[in-house]
Amino acid sequence: MVADLSTPGQTELVLKGGRGGRGNSHFATSTRQAPRFSEDGDKGEEKEVILELKLLADVGLLGFPNVGKSTFLSIVTDAKPKIANYHFTTLQPNLGVVKTKNGDGFVIADIPGIIEGASEGVGLGIQFLRHVERTRLLLHFLDVSGQEGRNPVDDFYTINKELKNYSEKLSTRKQIIVANKIDVQNEELIKEVEDLAKKEGLELYKISAATKQGVQELIDHVAEVLKTLPKEELVEIEDKKVYTLEEKDDDWTIKIEDGVFIVSGRAVQRLMGRVNIEDNESMYYLQKCLKNMGIEDKLKEMGVCEGDTVILDDWELEWYE
Repeated sequence: MVADLSTPGQTELVLKGGRGGRGNSHFATSTRQAPRFSEDGDKGEEKEVILELKLLADVGLLGFPNVGKSTFLSIVTDAKPKIANYHFTTLQPNLGVVKTKNGDGFVIADIPGIIEGASEGVGLGIQFLRHVERTRLLLHFLDVSGQEGRNPVDDFYTINKELKNYSEKLSTRKQIIVANKIDVQNEELIKEVEDLAKKEGLELYKISAATKQGVQELIDHVAEVLKTLPKEELVEIEDKKVYTLEEKDDDWTIKIEDGVFIVSGRAVQRLMGRVNIEDNESMYYLQKCLKNMGIEDKLKEMGVCEGDTVILDDWELEWYE
């Protein structure tokens, strides 16, 4: 993890650029008032990074498919999610903004149904679990109607297991249990959910998203709870890497292999990266630099002759006087 971009105006440097080059005006002199060459900059880094989008929402709706999350979102916000009586109606996260009576507002993310094995890619997999990471509060929807033939208590533990498998930190996020579909509730299932909430020490709200029963009370409570939950940093980078421009390094070496003079070193690499060898004026500048750096004198001392091959960094040139 390189950076977590979650603050307005935040910037992070993930690639180190090379020192900049100089334009042709820099090389103007009294005898060369209009130079036709310039100097390229040093090479920068190149790497492949993955940019992962995570929705910025305050509240996340958790639950198995078809437990009423989309219906709830549609009545408390202006969002228009697809609603139908079959699993995986919601195929992508939906966002909605809730406005409370006292003017407070918060964002809800309806996360597509999570099933057993989601943390390993089953169903819609982990592609949406990451969106839950951004939320400060989770509303865990449980179907207490019994119409799906599932046990809401088992569903609760199954989803929390998937959260923990995906992220230990996420599994500790504050949750409120929402027993939905109480208009057609199964009394036995309601009792089991009540016992579950008491056992886990979690708040329980009983609602019917279809009839709006208990919905306003839940929204008002969520607004108050959010005031007590600070934003949590998703990434804790202990040793943050700071990029700085390298100081100029004038070291270079010359060796002879099979009659070829090989000049290497950071100074040579930087010089050749900036020179345009297709341009005559630029080549004259290169010769001047080689002389000023002492490379030309060293080559002559080592016996370079006209017509010899000299390799400067990755460039193979023929030496001439």
